[in-house]
Amino acid sequence: MKRLLESNRLILLEAAIVEQLRRSSDIHLHKRLVNAPLIYEKAGFQALVKLYQDYIDCAVEAAVPFLMCTPTWRANRARVSESGINPSINRDAAQFMRRLRNTPRNRHATIKIGGMIGCKNDCYQPSEGLATEESEHFHAWQIEQLVQGDVDFLIAVTLPNVEEAIGIAKAMAQTDIPYIISFVINRSGDVLDGTHLNDAIGRIDSVTRQNPVGYMVNCSYPTFLSPEQQSDSLFSRLIGFQANASSLDHCNLDDADQLQAEHISVWGQAMLTLNRDYGIKILGGCCGTRVEHLRYIADMIHPSSSSGTI
Repeated sequence: MKRLLESNRLILLEAAIVEQLRRSSDIHLHKRLVNAPLIYEKAGFQALVKLYQDYIDCAVEAAVPFLMCTPTWRANRARVSESGINPSINRDAAQFMRRLRNTPRNRHATIKIGGMIGCKNDCYQPSEGLATEESEHFHAWQIEQLVQGDVDFLIAVTLPNVEEAIGIAKAMAQTDIPYIISFVINRSGDVLDGTHLNDAIGRIDSVTRQNPVGYMVNCSYPTFLSPEQQSDSLFSRLIGFQANASSLDHCNLDDADQLQAEHISVWGQAMLTLNRDYGIKILGGCCGTRVEHLRYIADMIHPSSSSGTI
């Protein structure tokens, strides 16, 4: 992962997965595990393959590396135990991704698989975040399951609370494989618990024996970062942004009955600005995004470029 970041100016990350599946009449998400059990169902398996493959194709056409994450956002130990689903679901999800990567169509693409976890509770309610010690203990089982599944890196997403993020980082650091910590931010560019993003990163870097390979923001609109108001030091550690399609605040977006999105070109230009002007290398989509969002970015990349230069 470190070499990949050093040798590429732009890396594509998947766009929305759960949001796309939720709006499909043929797919039924699990009440507790969301999309993870779809790997065991014929229709769900096919839907996942199609979504990931569409995103992979965008990266291949643009001649840039691609990151895809296991569909295990809610597959923590407590939820897996409550559901009665196969306890190896995290390992199985990692193997599902590896089989997809190893198909003849994808075998020569540069693809890295991330083992994904999320916060325990509501990702928009920082008050529900775990304390550091509790977080480290709570998330350790899922992290170890994903490592046993042979993922290339670990990624914790939609984190609204720095204390829980610290616990996750400590647990991930014990594995000795690369990991990424990704926060949800507000319109001021701060973590939802009110911590300045740069301060959150500094706190985690100061207490982990193996620091994250980098940090990201996800489930937020790209302009929320307000990069011109951030300190220069932030961009030495902030490596990615997986952005919502809508500029609505989280509370309004969460309650919306219909899909909310700004024009793809507006979203895309804001994302490309983060790459060109601030060196944020990993770009992907979160709520409301589709393959067209990644394709907009891909279409801005010179097709003969092997280094991701745009």
